Amino acid sequence: MAAYILAIDQGTTSSRALLVRRDGSVAALAQEELPQHFPASGHVEQEAEDIFGTVLRCCRAVLEKAGAKASDIAAIGITNQRETTLVWERATGRAIHRAIVWQDRRTAETCAQLEAEGHGALVSARTGLLLDPYFSATKIAHILDAVPGARERAETGELAFGTVDSFLLYRLTGGRTHVTDATNAARTLLFDIHRGVWDDDLLAVFGVPRALLPEVKDCAADFGTTDPALFGGPIPIRGVAGDQQAAMVGQACFAPGMVKSTYGTGCFALLNTGTTPVASSSRLLTTIAYQIGGRRTYALEGSIFVAGAAVQWLRDGLRIISAASESDRLAAEADAGQDVILVPAFVGLGAPYWRPEVRGALFGLTRATGPAELARAALESVCFQTVDLIDAMRADWPDGDTVLRVDGGMTASDFTMQRLADLLGAPVDRPVEKETTVLGAAYLAGLECGFFPPPDVFAGQWRLERRFTPQMLPEVRAGRITQWRDAVGRLIGGV
Repeated sequence: MAAYILAIDQGTTSSRALLVRRDGSVAALAQEELPQHFPASGHVEQEAEDIFGTVLRCCRAVLEKAGAKASDIAAIGITNQRETTLVWERATGRAIHRAIVWQDRRTAETCAQLEAEGHGALVSARTGLLLDPYFSATKIAHILDAVPGARERAETGELAFGTVDSFLLYRLTGGRTHVTDATNAARTLLFDIHRGVWDDDLLAVFGVPRALLPEVKDCAADFGTTDPALFGGPIPIRGVAGDQQAAMVGQACFAPGMVKSTYGTGCFALLNTGTTPVASSSRLLTTIAYQIGGRRTYALEGSIFVAGAAVQWLRDGLRIISAASESDRLAAEADAGQDVILVPAFVGLGAPYWRPEVRGALFGLTRATGPAELARAALESVCFQTVDLIDAMRADWPDGDTVLRVDGGMTASDFTMQRLADLLGAPVDRPVEKETTVLGAAYLAGLECGFFPPPDVFAGQWRLERRFTPQMLPEVRAGRITQWRDAVGRLIGGV
């Protein structure tokens, strides 16, 4: 009997592979950094071969670490950075352009033009999303127009589009599988989340040929089998979900009203709304949380572009820390009398503002401001942005859970999690299993092949490591949030 699920986590800054046991524990892990390229201001790209190469090497490394063979793997589950866009040749599997990453803002003017032409209402009604360069559709069109002959080749069926999951599936199966799952399709601006199909009206709006598109499947489904040459034998691929949806599954947020927030490069909060797609009045996104057995479950989502990236800025930009873990200690040493506010709009502001043209700023600097105050401001900026998201969710779904389940690298910071609970005025629950995104991908694959139990049983296995409860006085909390929103307002007003 197979002992493991092989979970692939292809993220924005690294690729990872993990072997997951039946009890949900991690048997082995391999990770490799993924290079990013910044060819112009607001442009973020990755080499397609780097994406696939890092994934392949991590998978091989984790099998070697555990002394495992292909026959020891029940199935593969994949989770991925969402919206990142690739177009490749069907014949060779080679991309015709670097992958355009979700953070890339080069199509902001295109989105503004489409909005001015009155397409925003149609896009929101069909997709639950906003006209923003964050999503895939305008990236696809850009590649087709930037690469000579690409549009013609796309229309004749020579080329394929996919988000990262789809590209990995194509390459892992030796070009036999061009598919995606509902959660990734829902992030393209081309997919009707109510009918569960690619939408011809949206394809026309964005100028994307239907011949480019992958087949859309459930999150737990048959996604093909790996080329036997890759791992010494074939391995079935049975689970796929975008990273934030995978984290929601890994956090066992299966009941309507439950909410999770993941802190990686960015921050993404999702609130389960059950089988009902809720249209937001607070500029949140309506998206597919997961699709199992042909049944779609929806979520409200708030997206923050800069979370862990703010700590990377402390390390790589300001060089006031040498490792991310140092930010916790440094922030705790900050002068309580200084109210320094960082608005980390390095690549624009996400929900609920959606202002791609805005850039970051610091407020409240004094002559006494030093590294400790900047570190605290960076960590608090993530908390303030989360407050904005949760407040917007509460406005759209008043009966939501008052407890926030958290995961991702930044949750290791006790300072940040305590300050998050303080500013939210609500408990923050950190689970024992920190690898919730990977666990979600593994669970979907394991559910499909019978390796893992049904969702209600799986939910009962979720375990709390620590609950952070609010300690800040209500009047202090209100004052700090007012300072934050005043800073954001001044920044937006100055554009």
